[in-house]
Parts: sequence; C-alpha cells; structure tokens
Amino acid sequence: MTRNSNDTRFWQAVQARDARLDGTFFYGVLTTGVFCRPGCPGRTPNRENVRFYATPSDAERDGLRACLRCRPLALTGMDPWADRIAALCRYIERHADAPLTLADLSREAGLSPYHLQRSFRAILGVTPKQYLDNHRIAEFKASLRKPDADVTASIYDAGYGSASRVYEKADTSLGMTPMEYRSGGRGLQITYATAETPVGEMMVGATDRGLCFLQFGADAPGLRDALAAEYPNATLVPMATPAPQEFQTWIDALNRHLEGHEPDLRLPVHVRATAFQLKVWRYLQSIRHGTVQSYSEVACGIGQPKAARAVASACAANTVALAIPCHRVIRGTGHLGGYRWGLERKRVLIDRERGTRPSAPVL
Repeated sequence: MTRNSNDTRFWQAVQARDARLDGTFFYGVLTTGVFCRPGCPGRTPNRENVRFYATPSDAERDGLRACLRCRPLALTGMDPWADRIAALCRYIERHADAPLTLADLSREAGLSPYHLQRSFRAILGVTPKQYLDNHRIAEFKASLRKPDADVTASIYDAGYGSASRVYEKADTSLGMTPMEYRSGGRGLQITYATAETPVGEMMVGATDRGLCFLQFGADAPGLRDALAAEYPNATLVPMATPAPQEFQTWIDALNRHLEGHEPDLRLPVHVRATAFQLKVWRYLQSIRHGTVQSYSEVACGIGQPKAARAVASACAANTVALAIPCHRVIRGTGHLGGYRWGLERKRVLIDRERGTRPSAPVL
C-alpha cells in the first residue's frame, strides 16, 4: 500500500494500539520483517520503518511475514500456524495420560522446541505444559462431577501420576481442593464483604488462598445469595470489622482501577474453569485497558476462529468481574452484547476506561 491520505489516521491507530481497527488495515515493520494488526501489543516501531497494507497478501508480496505475537492472519482465517497448533492440542488431549515432554511435542508438530514454545504461546496464550495441565484439570473436574465419583480414581484417570500432583494444581486451577470442589465447597470457609464502588455495590469473597468471588449487584443480600449459589456447601463468614489490611488493599486497588488510576489490575484470583474458559479468560486479561474486541476477534485470538459463541459463553461464566475483564468484549456490530452484571454497567465500565463521560449512572 503506497502512502495516501489515510496514512496519518493509520499511524495514529498504531500508536494507540487501537484494536477496533484490526482487520481494516495492516502495517509492516521493515526493520523486523513482520507485519501486524493495529492492536498489536508489541513495541511501537519508528514511523520511518512502517508501511501500511490493505491485505496480508500485499504485505507478503513485500517479503514480510506475519507477527507471531498479534497473529494478523487469524483475522482472515489464513493463519497456517493455527491449524498445526490446533492439531497438536488434539494430540495432547488424546495422550494426556502419558508423560509428554517438550521433545515429544516438538517431533509431533515438526518444529524445534524453541519455535514450538513461541508459536504455541503466541496462538493460545499458554505454553504446551500449561495447556496439558489445564486439560488434565478439566478432565479431573468432569470426573469428580459424576455420581459416586472416587477422588483417587479420578486423579489417575486424568493422567496424574500421584495425588500430590493434582493437589499442587488445585490452588491455581480449582480454587479449592478436589474434595471441596466435589462437594460444592463443603468444609471450605469463604470470608466475604461488600463495598461501594463507582459502579455500584460489589461483593468480594475470599478463601485463605485468594479471591474466589467478585461480583456486582443491587444490594448486599442479593450478592450473598449469589455467593451461596456458587458455593452451596461452603461456610460463609462475614468479614470482620475493621477489615484485614490485605482485603482493604484489594478494595483500594479495585477503586483505583475503576477511577482509571490503576489500568493493570493484579489481584490474587482463584477460579474454577474448564480448559477452554481458562484460555479465553487469559486472553481477556491481555486486552489493553481502554480498548474492546468482538467475540469473533477473541475467538481468532485464541486460535479458534469458529468459536465465537463458545467465547460468549465463557464470558458469561466469569464470576470474577474486573480481574477477568469480560466487559471489554462486544458484538462485531458494535452493540454491547451481554453482561451478567447489566449492560448499563458494562457501558459505564467501557466509557470510564476510555476516559469519556459515562452515558448514564448505574442504579
């Protein structure tokens, strides 16, 4: 694409990493030999090294290759790596009960260990080992939900070589131990408290291992009912007054985030999820503050361009607002789509992140 009147607008979009224009044009970086989408999270290149293109084919004719970080070909369904990595994922799932190594996976994919790690993470947002761990946890959780499930048998059926291995994963993938998950939280103590935020009443629930519940609602009783429904057999204990310093630190961070003073929200979160949900939620955490993407763009971003509806379902299943920013995903038409805590609140959150005046107060 030669220089034209759009170049100034395109360059401004690149500088702002404006993902809303992903797919409308592509930019190439002559010094690195790659081409990217406007919302690429990589380092902004020098203007003199940038060329703009209408299609990936135009960039490829100039000798440029697709960026492994933002994967511009995923927008067109032409990403050659996506099919190879997808096939490797199916291989991992079929052999999850075997002691897979990176060398095994490299041979299967026909890539060096270095390029496999790099390509796999660029497309899915996780390493092959993390993908295997997530799949085993998902299989383990599905086994636990069966009537008369035996925890020990479920551990080995999911591909774990010992009980200690799955308990090591429980803190980061289940948010609770296997028996606690199997019983709906029986024996688990969850401390909870409500707080007023710029977008309404919020309840935070936490175990001794981190946050397990973060939701908005009209009032404290309704939020407690939602917490009880999520963990029906857990012991729910109101937060002591005054609240512990750690909890107050979390609340302060949330309010700073909502006020725009802390764009990158980093809180200790423990969630229950399938492998697919974890993949979607990790991708959502990579969407830059102040930007939005469509369900289809997220599906392309995780290497599954036909999974837009499944992405929407994963967003709807999120029980930890803000820390997993599902409000940054909208329909391709520009309409807001769904939001379990209300479309008005979703609009306010997006407007606040963009630095604009909210269209209406949250009731």
